[in-house]
Amino acid sequence: MTAGSPVQARRARPEAQTLCALPEGATAQLRLLGTTDIHAHLMAYDYYADEGGQPYGLVRVATAIRAARAEAANTLLFDNGDALQGTPMGDLTTCSEEAWQGPSPVITAMNHLGYDAAALGNHEFNFGIDWLARTLRCAKFPVTCGNVEVPSATDESPWPVLPSVILERTLICDDGAARPIKVGVLGLVPPQITMWDQMHLSGRLSAKDMVETARRMIPKLRANGADIVILLAHSGIDARAPDAMAENAALALAGLDGVDAIMTGHSHQIFPLAGQICPDAAKAGIDHKRGLLSGTPAVMAGACGGHLGVLDLTVTASNGRWRCSGHRAEVRDAAALPCDLPLKATLAPAHDMTLRHMRQPIGRAAMRLHSYLALAPPDPSVAALNAVQTQLLARALAGTPHEGLPIVSATPAFKTGGRGGPSHFTDLPEGPLSRRHAADLYPFPNSLCGIEIDGAGLRDWLERAAICFATLQPGAPDQMLRDMDVPGHDFDVISGLTYTIDLAAPPLYDRSGNRTEGGTGRIRDLRHQGRPLAEDARLILATNTYRAFGAGAYAPTPPERLVYVSTALLRQELVEHVAHTPLAPPEGFAENWAFAPMPGTHVLLDTGPGLRSDAGALDATGGTDLGDGPGGFWRVCLPL
Repeated sequence: MTAGSPVQARRARPEAQTLCALPEGATAQLRLLGTTDIHAHLMAYDYYADEGGQPYGLVRVATAIRAARAEAANTLLFDNGDALQGTPMGDLTTCSEEAWQGPSPVITAMNHLGYDAAALGNHEFNFGIDWLARTLRCAKFPVTCGNVEVPSATDESPWPVLPSVILERTLICDDGAARPIKVGVLGLVPPQITMWDQMHLSGRLSAKDMVETARRMIPKLRANGADIVILLAHSGIDARAPDAMAENAALALAGLDGVDAIMTGHSHQIFPLAGQICPDAAKAGIDHKRGLLSGTPAVMAGACGGHLGVLDLTVTASNGRWRCSGHRAEVRDAAALPCDLPLKATLAPAHDMTLRHMRQPIGRAAMRLHSYLALAPPDPSVAALNAVQTQLLARALAGTPHEGLPIVSATPAFKTGGRGGPSHFTDLPEGPLSRRHAADLYPFPNSLCGIEIDGAGLRDWLERAAICFATLQPGAPDQMLRDMDVPGHDFDVISGLTYTIDLAAPPLYDRSGNRTEGGTGRIRDLRHQGRPLAEDARLILATNTYRAFGAGAYAPTPPERLVYVSTALLRQELVEHVAHTPLAPPEGFAENWAFAPMPGTHVLLDTGPGLRSDAGALDATGGTDLGDGPGGFWRVCLPL
């Protein structure tokens, strides 16, 4: 199969069904169903809290899928990527401690539901190409990704991902006749995968620009007989004109000639959003009212199995081909739907093994550690994790030329609410811990690494972290602390330093790491061991591979500055550390950082209701309880 050539995928037709010719003007209704960013949330279960009955999971979306299929004569079901990674159940096939036999539970679930095709997301590459190839070979549906190439693939070990695919299906038309249709499907993934997962992908995979790839491949799909073309673009919606190799290029992709529909993802948002009418967004080509991106029918179905995207296309025969002549777009909330019992039964063995694994004891915590106030200084859970990283890296560098250099450590709180909802916070109890607590504190498959860095580099790192906060007007009431366009897990705290963050100053960078106009910088009084940190000071920074390789607003680390990369997952190293050392923040962690004083100014923060069981934590900030906030959050007011 040559690169860029589509593959024909046929589905068996009933023997008694007789296909009719395609008369001019014939019409049919084709329903496209889409999931995205499932992140292995298959069951309605929180493995970190060990609690069921959650308002998410593919078992709930499956009920929405069955209902949507029952309403329409012609349906296709797609997934838009980031399906395989994200929960302990999804990690079963990567876990050496458990002898899980068989396919990934995610693939099992998708086979069970009869997906027609799927795309790859960036997190599909977190465990390397070999694992991904083995996992995808169990899929009973085609997987497409047009903008990656795997030169190392061979006939003996083929890469099971297709550049594009043409699905041959039968339409039941509005006049009752059965007629054939060819649906071209092209998957696309952010090219930044080669940076974010370079420890797995370097020298083994290349990635190209999504827009240029689609512009080249769409005519080939048409030339190979595709009546309509659908993009499965694991890419967010950004109103700005995309740069080359853009991460969030859904608008530009939707605007390409020859695209009939687009399913987007990656940014975990909802599109179209009912009742959302924004003139500025419409000017950029974002039309929530009609469900259009750049004039093309589009959906983005959130994340974690909370929603189902539904695109209803009207297709009309013209010159012997089907053409899209109308559409309707919506996203259906699955949170309150009952779980699909057949799928739940199919997943029961994997679910039970996941519970056994996550309940294994590992050690103790010296105090309760939670992230409800991780965006208000300073946080014990972040400080405890930074202390572990510092100790691990110090041991790794013993006996090397870098032994003796001062080590500082950078980590965020990985769960800070936001789009994840009011339960998306870490909460570890004082006392015995199990594997689920380690996964709660460190949910991602990153590894520890060490970077040689100077004082100027550390200041720049902190400036990129500080974009998480809104720019405040001194004395103005009811200002939200967070910039909700920036995920809370972009806010790294660097232990071993002291500093303040001036929220009256505009940030130096934007979400993509570009310098902002008028940005003056927010980091003040940066010190190491009580003394101002010199620009040319030489230190070692402990961080994770995802951050070191340039995720979010952070700049990728030059290879010559990378002094250590662990071969183990940081989460597993955390488990081994806790086995002999109780988890706790170090003494003096409360002096790490603070907001620059802003007399007379208070800010609002939406946190999890679980904070109510730790009133002392809020009291320590001088904050006040404002009661229930929007979306199930708990709103607090904090002085600056």
